[in-house]
Formats: sequence, structure tokens, C-alpha cells
Amino acid sequence: MIYKFKGYTPVVHESSFVHPQAAVTGNVIIGKNCYIGPGAAIRGDWGQIILEDGVNVQENCTVHMFPGKSIILKENAHVGHGAIIHGANLGKNCLIGMNSVIMDDAEIGDECIVGAMAFVKAETKIPNRSLVVGNPGKVIKQVSDEMISWKTAGTRLYQQLPADCHESLEAVEPLREIPKDLPIQEDFYKTLQAFKNNK
Repeated sequence: MIYKFKGYTPVVHESSFVHPQAAVTGNVIIGKNCYIGPGAAIRGDWGQIILEDGVNVQENCTVHMFPGKSIILKENAHVGHGAIIHGANLGKNCLIGMNSVIMDDAEIGDECIVGAMAFVKAETKIPNRSLVVGNPGKVIKQVSDEMISWKTAGTRLYQQLPADCHESLEAVEPLREIPKDLPIQEDFYKTLQAFKNNK
């Protein structure tokens, strides 16, 4: 759902997809080819939130801030299931792992990878191309070209997903039996290990 708040109506590019079970409120600007999953809450009630082109905010994520703050999720940022971005800025083509928490005034650099369930403290500055894990989150090494290629490939799938949703997603009643000719979905995404092995 899209909600106007105190005169601010969210702006969503027509190529992007906001799931009907997501909530986008107030001063939110969503660029091209963005995907917002069900259960996500993007609350621009106390400040502006900008999602640049190609950003995805997956299922059950929260994007919010303290009053008077504004934040940017830069081009191709990828926010995994259940993550919380609270008053933090995300760099270009970064990956925020599932159920991680990025706190106020933190800055995640371009092409960083933040591991699942990491906690990045307020005001932390993460340099570009850093791999961050743990609680509190610490940089453990640099992101390799191989890792960022894998991340970028995964993000491209999410950039295709809005068009796929516009074309084929519809609310239906469930089937009561499994069809005999039910096809298996294409295995079009390589796991990290397969990617490393060039399979």
C-alpha cells in the first residue's frame, strides 16, 4: 500500500514494483526497476528516503530514521530479507545480508557486503569494498571482484523481478491438487560455490 502523510505522497517510477502487502509512507522516492517485497515498510514520515535506480528492499525489511534525518539507498543497493536500515546511507551496489541491522548515521560504502545478522553500530563508516560480519559488525577483508560479480548477478534478478511481477503476479485461489504437469522452475542462478567454480 502507498500512503500519503502530512502532504507527502510517495513517488514510485512506473517500472518499479511495490507489493500490495508492503507499506510505503510519506516522503519516499523510488527510482527505476526497484523491487519492494511483501511485508516491507519504508516510512518517510519523519524524513526523506530515496531509493535510487535498481534498489531492492526484500520481504519484511524496515527502512526508517530518527526525526529530521534523510537517507539514500544508492543505485543497485540490495537489502536482504528482514534487514533493518535505520537512518543509515547505503552505497552503490552494496549487499545488506538477511536480518542484519544498520543503525543511524552509519555509512555503508560502495560495493560492500554486510553479512547476514550483522549489527552495524550508529555512526560507523564502512569503506568501499569491505566485507562486514558480526555483532558489532567488523570489516574482516576486502570484497573481491569475484564476490561483487556474484552479488551483481543476484541483484540483476531482482531488477528483472518488477517487470515479471507487473506481467504475471495476480491474487488467486489455491489449487486443491498438484497438477500432473507442474513444471519445475528454471535453475537460472548460480550459487556462490558454483560461481567460484565457473560452473
